[in-house]
Amino acid sequence: MNYPTHILAGVIAGVIVLSFTAPAFAEDTATPKVDAVAAKKLARSDHCLRCHAINRKKEGPSFQTVAYKYKDQPDAQEKLVQHITSGEDRVKLSDGHMETHKFDKTSDTGKINNLIKWILAQ
Repeated sequence: MNYPTHILAGVIAGVIVLSFTAPAFAEDTATPKVDAVAAKKLARSDHCLRCHAINRKKEGPSFQTVAYKYKDQPDAQEKLVQHITSGEDRVKLSDGHMETHKFDKTSDTGKINNLIKWILAQ
């Protein structure tokens, strides 16, 4: 009777299966967590969507275009935070006038960082 051998084989098989599938169930810590609802709300309230859209060009580039431009750049988050919060960057609009590219409604760095993470995730 090989009953103990079957049990041992089952345990070994279970350990092997779990060792390969456990990473699939683990939380992905490399991807920053984004509150998409809060990011969209901030984008609307601060008028980002007046010039930007998620997947099409308006006055400014789409958020997907921005994400592609900054893909694989380790300092992308910092560059974009600086761009939208400094008030130093000006953008030329289609009618020819220059406008400051700055947040007006919030100075909450947590909300701004969440928005940038959401943009970069597009």
